[in-house]
Amino acid sequence: MGSRGKKFRREGKVFIADGIQSVREALSPKLEMAPKLEELFLTNSGLAKLVDDCGEPEFARLTENIEVRLVSDEIMKAMADTEAPQGILALCSYRENTLHRLQQSNPNRLAYFWEMQDPGNSGTVIRTADATGFDAVIFSEKSVDIYSPKTVRATAGSLWHLPAIEDVGLEELLEFAQENGFTTIAMAGESESSFLDLPASEKVILLFGNEARGLPEITGADHRVHIPMKGHAESLNVAIAAAITMFHFGIQQ
Repeated sequence: MGSRGKKFRREGKVFIADGIQSVREALSPKLEMAPKLEELFLTNSGLAKLVDDCGEPEFARLTENIEVRLVSDEIMKAMADTEAPQGILALCSYRENTLHRLQQSNPNRLAYFWEMQDPGNSGTVIRTADATGFDAVIFSEKSVDIYSPKTVRATAGSLWHLPAIEDVGLEELLEFAQENGFTTIAMAGESESSFLDLPASEKVILLFGNEARGLPEITGADHRVHIPMKGHAESLNVAIAAAITMFHFGIQQ
């Protein structure tokens, strides 16, 4: 179910979530558009950890309508994507989220990532968007699979707190922004304007580029800005850049 399982995940709309943090959130999702936990696989030690974490009555309530299967440590190791699994693994299903479905919830703060390639980065930006009060994270075509085990782990459960949308092209995003009154802010290191100088805006979409190549030229964005830096670093990791700007637009404004 790792990188080689992408076709299986896409066709079946299913993925695995392993570890207590992800599974705890999958058992009690915070939104309607969240993935659904279908089956829960536990070793004896994994069951003890999860029951202890949730409390026995709450665990019984949360798993009332879920198939719970006890498996051996050997089977769990074969199923999991990590070298040292925690003995807690869930099979989850998801509906394909779209901009149309997202707009029905009247979002105000969105983050868009163009051709992001690293699963750790993609999970981190979903987690950061959740922490800073953003309403959704959107990824372009040719981006990493957000339901890969590494990305799911890196979200630390935030995949069940806010919508994540895949395969949205730049033109589609900009058209959506214009039709729904969003200010679009493209983050680009070569820009002479600082994001700190932008006026507050009620509805914002932040646009971030590929880890190596940044953003392509965008003629339809309202602003193209950079993050000011004092030191000699040439650039910032995209997940760090996202954290700085999402904190500013999500919490400080």
